[in-house]
Amino acid sequence: MTQDSANTLKVAQQAFEHFTSGLATGDWQAFLDMLTEDFTFWFPMGKFHGLNEGKKRAQEFLQYVSESFGSGITLTSLDRVTSNETTVVFEFRDEGLLLGQPYKNRVAVSFDVCDDKICGYREYFGSDGKSY
Repeated sequence: MTQDSANTLKVAQQAFEHFTSGLATGDWQAFLDMLTEDFTFWFPMGKFHGLNEGKKRAQEFLQYVSESFGSGITLTSLDRVTSNETTVVFEFRDEGLLLGQPYKNRVAVSFDVCDDKICGYREYFGSDGKSY
């Protein structure tokens, strides 16, 4: 593993810790602090479907996530981490209540790292959102 790859993995792992903490608690500040101002993210559905740009848009999205999962989302397993010099993908399972209904899912999130910050995020999930 090159030094760049190791640093990318370290930064992304810290961001993922802040991300999963935000999912569980609704406190996203530590994650937001790790984002570049020109941060972009891609989400597969709903009002944030497609490419979104800017840290402010990310804050709106994370607030929406917290509102949708009022009691938080719990990471139940981290299944795989894959990385290269600029990107780290985390595959995991989570569960909670989505708008009051039981929710379980398998998710993959991808973090792009630029200068010790997260400059891009993509999320992929499948199933019906209620089962693994």
